[in-house]
Amino acid sequence: MPFETKSAVQEKQKFVQEWLSGKWCFSELCERHGISRPTGYKWIDRFQREGIAGLEERSRATNAHHNAVSKKIEKLILECRSKHPTWGGKKLVAWIQQKKGLERVCAVSTANEILRRNGLLNPRKVHRRTPPFREPLGEYGGCNSVWCMDYKGWFLLGNGKQCHPLTITDGFSRYLLRCRAFPRIELGSTRQICEGAFREYGLPDRIRSDNGAPFGSVGIAGLSALAIWWIKLGIVPERIAPGRPDQNGRHERMHLTMNETENPPGYDLARQQKRFNEFRRCFNEERPHEALEQKTPATVYRASKRIYTGKEMEPEYGLNMQTRKVQIRGEFYWKSEPVFLSETLRGQTIGLAEIADDRWQIYFGNLALGTFDGKTMKVVHKEGAKRRRRK
Repeated sequence: MPFETKSAVQEKQKFVQEWLSGKWCFSELCERHGISRPTGYKWIDRFQREGIAGLEERSRATNAHHNAVSKKIEKLILECRSKHPTWGGKKLVAWIQQKKGLERVCAVSTANEILRRNGLLNPRKVHRRTPPFREPLGEYGGCNSVWCMDYKGWFLLGNGKQCHPLTITDGFSRYLLRCRAFPRIELGSTRQICEGAFREYGLPDRIRSDNGAPFGSVGIAGLSALAIWWIKLGIVPERIAPGRPDQNGRHERMHLTMNETENPPGYDLARQQKRFNEFRRCFNEERPHEALEQKTPATVYRASKRIYTGKEMEPEYGLNMQTRKVQIRGEFYWKSEPVFLSETLRGQTIGLAEIADDRWQIYFGNLALGTFDGKTMKVVHKEGAKRRRRK
């Protein structure tokens, strides 16, 4: 019988000792130990070349594997990772295939193993998440159907001053339209960045944001001066529910990737802006996106056919609607009596559509703001909060 694993070395040593004694012919000795003559010659040869150590068990693994990753590919993966320290195996493999013109690099799991072997991949922590709550927001039907806009959380620059990044992405293609560093959040700066994006890429159908300034306000329907401007350009403003950043999840995910520009931060706004510019170029033109079948956003995005002219359109209302102009203090007049609505709407024309006996739905453009009771002279917000009549 062949050697048993647990005593293989001892059996080999016994075989060699009996061979050295000269009491047995070689064929009988091999038969006695249950091995073939070639195997016997192999162990005798190893003993003569290496001594007792030559009888130790050796690995039976092949010297090379047909699916093994070459040193060249492993070097490419590590070099790409050094340039993009937040990328995982999927993006690294897709990027190398696209940039180097290779039909196959390696499996994603192999790329991750290479990163793990070199101490470049940390296991992701699993967090329990609240199930999403569905809100009737616009669909990402195509390029420019929904733009996502937000001020990313501020951070300190090298000189100790604050940086407030303002970002705009196309929700469908994930294309990063704008990424600008500001010292503070201001309506003027926000509008300026919007206008630059509109001139370069055209007008979107909708813009989605959170509820903070300058996107929302505490006025009726949360309407802000920025939202009023968007409506007059033919853009529908959308705001996610308070405390629900997941409703703008695609944009928030981009912000997570953008964290790499803050570690370490630039010394001042100008140097931080250079980091943002390089991040935007890489995010749009180099970084493969899993949701886009590993394509880059730049290969998917197309500019809007709605050209920005800078002309604001006054809202139009049907012939069956009453119209009123909001005065300087935010009120409109009904039966010669002032009814407070919102100071944000001062100078704007609103429409009122009767929905019951002397009960009216208030609109600014196509946006429903709330209801007005002509008998009690009170405005009720869309959310249900009442506004008192101002005297």
